[in-house]
Amino acid sequence: MKTLSTIAGAFALLVAAASGTAAQGYPDKPITLVVPFAAGGSTDLVARTIAQKMSERLGQQVLVDNKGGAGGNLGATFVSQAAPDGYTILMGTIATHALSASLYAKPPFDPIADFTPVVWLVTVPNVLTVNKDYPAKTVAELIARLKERPGEEVYSSSGNGTPLHLSGELFKSMTGTDMVHVPYQGSGPALVDAISGAVPINFDNLPSSTEFIRSGALRPLAVTTKQRAANFPDVPTMEEAGVPGYETNTWNAFFGPAGLPPEVVATLNKAANEAIADPTVKSRLAEVGATVVGGTPEELAAHVAKEIARWKPVIETAGARIE
Repeated sequence: MKTLSTIAGAFALLVAAASGTAAQGYPDKPITLVVPFAAGGSTDLVARTIAQKMSERLGQQVLVDNKGGAGGNLGATFVSQAAPDGYTILMGTIATHALSASLYAKPPFDPIADFTPVVWLVTVPNVLTVNKDYPAKTVAELIARLKERPGEEVYSSSGNGTPLHLSGELFKSMTGTDMVHVPYQGSGPALVDAISGAVPINFDNLPSSTEFIRSGALRPLAVTTKQRAANFPDVPTMEEAGVPGYETNTWNAFFGPAGLPPEVVATLNKAANEAIADPTVKSRLAEVGATVVGGTPEELAAHVAKEIARWKPVIETAGARIE
């Protein structure tokens, strides 16, 4: 028994030493950055902008892998079950790490226990747009139209359980209107139907709608934050447009699976902070309405806890629930 115990102890030390060596040499191969939404959306745009600069900093490619579905939960679940070695990380959002726990009857993961926070990257305004040919040209006109046609109009979002879905449900609740939600597997597919007019009303993150607003394909009615967006100063806030107290937004952050080694967390955190501080990256993100945050893993952890607490009563009031 003593011999077996000695062998077991030696083996444990060997594994620990090997793990430490691997962490010290990190990264020595490409890193997969899972974006839990389809390509073409805001989260994808922000991820690819930052990943390119991080690749330069780390000396290894940071490869974006889109795993859309279930309001971001499929991709987030995949990362929560990945090996905690730093080679699979998540582009987390308010959907995966603040809303999921309250929206879903049976959440597929614990946003705190199942992940290692790495860094808070950006905050992003949401925007309410309509197809360029849609009759309503203001929020007031949209509300009037919806009240005349209860349950007949449709709006799109990037998926069930996303902050954009919640933005739509909150809008309905606070304006006493009714319209049918059409969920997509990401902003990209939703925008295609918004631009074509198939589903003319859309709640989206501002970055992914920016170019379509500028081209005139979509008409912005309001941003959902307390302040106007710097890149669209003429677009009113929802409150200014006649919905007092309305406010939603989103954010993006990096998370790894639970148990990510501190050395790996530190490496990723440093590379990400350097990437978003780069003038070119910062400028590109600002162009689409994203505001750089950055900081420590501890600051991200505190932010997630506050967001979960903030959104729970909002979700309950809005009556949003996904079985």
